[in-house]
Order: sequence, then structure tokens, then C-alpha cells
Amino acid sequence: MLEFNYKNIQQEVIGEENGLNISEEFANYASKIEQIITDLNQKKDKPGQWLQWMNLGYSEETVWYVKEYAAMVEGRFDNVLILGIGGSALGGAALCEALLKPYWNLLSVSDRGNYPRIFFLDNIDPDQMDALLNTLDLKRTLVNVITKSGSTAETMAQFMVIKDRLQQVLGDDYRKAIVATTDAEIGVLRQLSNEEGYKTFTVPDDVGGRFSVFSAVGLLPLALVGIDIDEIVEGIKNMDLILKNTDINKNIAAQNALIHYLMDKKKNKNLSVIMPYSSRLKYVADWYVQLWAESLGKEYDKNGNKVNNGITPIKALGVTDIHSQTQLYTEGPNDKLITFIRVDEFDTKLEIPKIYEYTGIGYLGGKTINELMSAEADSTMVALCDYKRPNVTVSIPKITPYYMGQLLYMYEVEAAIIGELYNIDAFNEPGVEQIKNYTYALMERVGYEDSAHHVKEIKEL
Repeated sequence: MLEFNYKNIQQEVIGEENGLNISEEFANYASKIEQIITDLNQKKDKPGQWLQWMNLGYSEETVWYVKEYAAMVEGRFDNVLILGIGGSALGGAALCEALLKPYWNLLSVSDRGNYPRIFFLDNIDPDQMDALLNTLDLKRTLVNVITKSGSTAETMAQFMVIKDRLQQVLGDDYRKAIVATTDAEIGVLRQLSNEEGYKTFTVPDDVGGRFSVFSAVGLLPLALVGIDIDEIVEGIKNMDLILKNTDINKNIAAQNALIHYLMDKKKNKNLSVIMPYSSRLKYVADWYVQLWAESLGKEYDKNGNKVNNGITPIKALGVTDIHSQTQLYTEGPNDKLITFIRVDEFDTKLEIPKIYEYTGIGYLGGKTINELMSAEADSTMVALCDYKRPNVTVSIPKITPYYMGQLLYMYEVEAAIIGELYNIDAFNEPGVEQIKNYTYALMERVGYEDSAHHVKEIKEL
């Protein structure tokens, strides 16, 4: 099971100015947290609450259909290409990076267990996109295009380019190389899928993109490369039972949410650094950044008050960023709460040879890279405490589908709880919508003429 250690935010460790009296705060907020958790679980089945992501771990039908399709196409493709942006790609990419063998796409077919390589095309850089398409054998590539609305400009532009190239090399058979994940009934991609005969999966209603990783959005790419999605779902269900507990002393998502909230409100620490000590968890930090930024960055609260709320998420990687960021974290502004994600057991134990014993590096010989990684994490934690910098640690026993399901689901619930503490809507994104509308306008989409005029006025100032 995941463990959460918050001792390094307590006053007795980092002082009264920067630390919290955590037992007192837990007692003060016990009833508030109880009400929030109760309300979330009561509202999750109600339409329009955007809480259906809390039910995804119990969607046996989705898991069955995903596994059926993955089995049907097994062996037919050398590559899987995911088209999506933001929540349509980050969760799947994070879990693939964590759960596949390192350097998956460079391994031989046999070392991949005869599963395909996987590529996430989550940007519209023309150089990158063209280079990838020229590298892949499109005759042996399955394209999964993911957009709930079916009109996401970036994703649909990618799709238009790739569909044209697929048609050139496959003729009418291009349809068999496309699978769409989109709305059940409406949108351009749903219309095209119906007209052109693509296999489709559904993005459920009331599930926002950044909370969609455990729907077909994330599960389909994982299943296509052989990741055990049953184990992921089992981890989610078990974590969900734990996080239904309304006692803050027994609910790690509630604890972490309250700590972040109080560090912002009481200690002026509105930057959240997430620092996994595993390269395989590097993209979990990317996923977390979107979850935190889009959920908490809001101009107005639920009562219409202008609050300009937000905790700014920052991604880091241990131990790499000890040598690039921690100088700032120790001696710079004391405005951050740092979260370490640590792995108790790596798949590999890598020994350091006993050589160069006569030199200044001889002390490393006979130890392991694992020990060095752990020592680096411990040293960073202690140094931060020396400088009175608050930090917490989430420990994951091992990087497996089961525990990764738990980890990401815990953070989703945490985002929902802290949104309620701030009294904001953690599930909308009006600032992003405005950018989308301006993009539509500049690309001459019908109906956005007024927005186009406004953008041109600003550009010409």
C-alpha cells in the first residue's frame, strides 16, 4: 500500500514560522474534511458534477471491450501512435513510461514480448510530427485518435495529416488502422467514425480530460502494449475504498490536500514541487502538473468572488534535479512545498564494482546504485529540513500496474478535496477555453469572427 509521510512539515521539525501543528490542524478540519469526502461520494453518480472519474475503477464493461479489441489486433501492428493533447495523452504516457520496460521502443520485438512500440504525438511541432511520420512504417501502424469533443484543433489537425498519409499507403484499408476515442454521440470525430467506419471507444460523460486516464483514453493504449489493466483497476478499487474513509487521520489524500491548502493559506507557500526518485515516474510529474494547474488555477470561487486561486505545480526528477533545482529550493524563497515520490523496491539491483579503491571514488565500490539513489533522496530531505523547507514523501512499494493505479487515483481524489477546501470548481477550465476560442478564430473557423477581430486588435497594439 502507498504510504504518506508528513513529519517534515511539522513545527517541531522546521519551526513555527514555516511548519504546521499538524495534530491541531487535523482536529480543526476534521469535520470539514468529513463533509467534503461524504459530499464527493454522494455526488459522484449525479449528472453534471464531473465526478464520474470516481467510478471508472468499477467500469468492467470498458475493461472488457478494451481487452477484446487489444486481443483482436494483437500481432497486426508494429507501432501504436497516440494522437491527443493534455489529458488525452499525459496519463497514458505516464503509465507507459512507468510500466513498460525502459527504452521500450528501442527493444527488439522479442524483448517487447511481440507487442508494438508506442508513440505519443502530443504536440503539433511540424518538424517533430513530420519526422515521426517519415520514420514509422504507416502500413504497420495503428493510430488511436483521442478527443472528447471531436473538435480539438491540435488533435484533429494531426489526424487530418495522418489520415491522408494512411490513405495514400493503405487505400480503403486505412479505416482498419484507425481507432477513435471520443464522445458517445456528438462531435466531428464521432460523425467521421460513423461515416468512415472506424472502431470507436467512448470518453464517458462528466469526465474531464485530466481525470480520464482510467477510461478508455488511458486503458486502450496500455492494453495495446500488453500492460495489465486488470491490475491497474484492482489498485484503483482498493485505493477508492481507503479514500472513502472520512477520518482525516486515515485518509492520505485528505491529509495531503489539507497540508497543501494550509501551506498556501497560512505559510504563503503556493508552489508545489513534485520530485519522483525514479526515471520511470518522470512523466507522472508531467501528468500531476496538468492536474494541479487546470484544477486549481481559477479566477473566481463558487460564490463568484474574484480569488485568482492557484498553487503552481513544478516538476522535478530525483536525482537529476538535485544538480539543477535544489540550490533554489534550499536557499531561495521559502515559498514551496516539496513532494518526494520514492520507490521502496526497484526491479533491478545494480552493484558498483570495487575498482579505483586507491582514489577518491573508491568508497562507492561494493555498494549499489540503489543505495546511492536512496542516499541522495535522504540527503535532499535532510538538507531541506536544515533550511526549514517543508517537504512530504509518498512511498510506493514497487512500480507495478496495481500501485500505479493507486498513485494516480490518490492524486485525483486529492485534487477534488483541495478544490473544495478552496471553494472553487476544480473541474472546469475557462482560461483554456478562451485560448481555444482565439485559436479557432485565427484559423478562420466560422462563428468566431468577433474573437478574431479582438485578437488582431491586441496583436497590433
